[in-house]
Formats: sequence, structure tokens, C-alpha cells
Amino acid sequence: MPHSQQRLSFSITNVAPKLDAPLYHGYAVRKRQTGQRKGHPVNADETASSSDAPLRIGIVADAPTFPGKWDAIRENVRVADGLGYDSVWLGEAWGYELFTSLADLLRVTSRMKLGAGIANIFSRSPAVIAATAATLDERSGGRMVLGLGSSGPQVVEHWHGVPFSQPLQRTLEYVQIIDAILRREPLNFKGEIFSLERGFTIRFTPIRDHIPIYLASLGPKNIQLAGEVADGILPVYWPGRDYPELRAQLDAGSAKAGRPAGSVSIAPYLTVAIALDEAERATARLRAAAPVAFYVGRMGTFYADMLSRHGFSEDVAAILKGWESGHKGAIAAVSDRLLDATAIIGTPDEVVARLRAWQALGMNEPLISMPDGAPDQVAARLEALARAAGLH
Repeated sequence: MPHSQQRLSFSITNVAPKLDAPLYHGYAVRKRQTGQRKGHPVNADETASSSDAPLRIGIVADAPTFPGKWDAIRENVRVADGLGYDSVWLGEAWGYELFTSLADLLRVTSRMKLGAGIANIFSRSPAVIAATAATLDERSGGRMVLGLGSSGPQVVEHWHGVPFSQPLQRTLEYVQIIDAILRREPLNFKGEIFSLERGFTIRFTPIRDHIPIYLASLGPKNIQLAGEVADGILPVYWPGRDYPELRAQLDAGSAKAGRPAGSVSIAPYLTVAIALDEAERATARLRAAAPVAFYVGRMGTFYADMLSRHGFSEDVAAILKGWESGHKGAIAAVSDRLLDATAIIGTPDEVVARLRAWQALGMNEPLISMPDGAPDQVAARLEALARAAGLH
């Protein structure tokens, strides 16, 4: 559904999307002028689904719910930057602050894109997020990517202390306001949530008038919104076989907004466990199963609901049953079928083969978990995967 924009005074009171599942977590510049926004596809490398197209692999530097040692994370990211990985992403939960940490990673990288994955839309105002992203974009020479999402009611209400209300509508208004601020047009906005009437303009000129915005989405209406307004989508534990379905849903949303097919890049968070030899394979599977069990059983119902919609209801039920005896019981209950559908475990060549297979199904930018281990072990795995993928 196109959203009307007249001058910079937005009127979206006729738009009231219904939430079916919260947005959580959260490069080409979209056209965002007055009137109907047409948009355009990301570049050919980003939308290519051929199995022999170049792989652009991003790295998720740390897990926000289980943060690692920061000096080691910085070193791992520095190594990944030199090896040709495309982007580095950080999230946040109730630990390290997201943008301060990205600023730190800015200093140890020179070419990787810097992904906020994601900034939740309840803990900061749209203006704070816009100013922060524009500042980091300037200091990094235009490398910022902004991931937005709503987190979930437990974190929003019991960590941030604010009501979890209208997350889908709020996401829409955040995207519109942030884009307006970056364009340096007087800010006059009338929405269901925000009413901004004084015409403020950001007091410096951002080096880009649009920073790519990726939305963390899993539910159908959330995916439709991403198709309408986003540059990318950040699904988590989306089964690889179902990327064509995700692409179709995104393109349907894009069509409603007058945007062409392929306007939204699919950038999934992927648990990847690299085994350098056969002796490591069993341990690697166990490491990969742990976050699956945690997200299904301890991060609200949204991941469990999404996986159930995709045919894994029995697998989800087994994990929830396993939690009755603790995390180890839940990990043991993760089925091979579910693990193979949502994570990648294997040698560097096997990982690349699976990434290319999923790329052929519509995935554009895999964002893989940082390998485990001491910095020298991480570096060895990053180097082996980069070599197998032809990153350098």
C-alpha cells in the first residue's frame, strides 16, 4: 500500500497495519522523494540468485544475549575486514550498547559495511537513531547500514520500561521520519504515533541523503511492510528451502508500493559452524544447535511460531519439551531436520556449497555467525572460508 507524502508533511492516519508477529533484531539507496516512492532494485550482485554469482558474506560479530570478550571481538572483526568479508553486524539486547560498539568497530575496519542489527524502535526516538546513524555514516565514509526492529514485549516493557504497542505502525513511522531527517527537509510529520510540527532540520549535512534500512521481519504483515519501505530484510532461522516464498512475499509488498520486484535484499542471520576436519563435525553441530534451542524456547513465541508455520511444529514442540530439563535438554532435542534447514555445519567448502544453494533460491546477503575460539582459531576459520568462497 503506497503511503502518501505531500511535501514533508506525511499523512498516514489511513494506514493501520495489524501486527501478526513483532519485528526483531534490526545497499543501494532508495528513491525517497515526495509523491509515490518507486524504489529500485539493489544492484545485480545483490539480487543475483545464480549459484555462480559472487558471494557477499557478512559477519555477525557477537551474540547480544551472550556477549564475548570485546578485545577479541575487535581483533576478529579486524581480521575479517582484511579477508574481504562484506559487512559486520552487531545487535543489542540487555548488554553492550549497539552504536557505541559500532563506533569502536569503525576504528578497526576500513572497508566493511557497518550494520546495526538491530536498533529497536522503542528505546530511542527516530531523531536519535537518524542522528546517530548519520554521524557513524560520516565517520566511516558512508559504510553504515541501519537495521530496525521492535524487539519483543519482554525486553521493551521490562528492560526499557515502555509499553509495547503498535510495533508495525511504529516501524513504518520510524522509517519515514528517519528518511526525512537524512534528506534535511523541515520535519513536519503527522502520523498515528508521532506528531512533529516545528520543522526542525538536522544541523549538519549527512554525506548520504539515505542510509540503507533493513527490517527484522518474520510474520507475513511484517514482511509485506519490508517489501513496501525497506532496502533489506533480516530474517532469523528462516528455512533455506523457503527463500522463494520470502521473495514472493517481499515482491508482493513492493508491488503494492509501486516498487519493482527485487527491491529488497534478503540478508538472513545464519548460524554457521565451520569444521576444519571430521573430528570437529560433531562438536560443530552441538554448537550450532545451542542458539536454535535458545531462540525457539527463550526469545518469545515468534521464532517458534514462524518455524511451525513452515512445517516444523513437531520439532518446535520437542525443543520446548526439552527446556523442561534445561538448556542442555533443549539442545539435545534440536532435530537434525530442523538444524539442517536453518543452520550450516561443515567444512569451508561445504559451507560455501550450502550458501550457493540458498543463494540460488533467493538469498542475497548471508550474515553468518563469527566462528568460535581464540583469535588465532577464529582467524584460521575465517581465512579458510574466505578462500573457499573466493573473497580475496
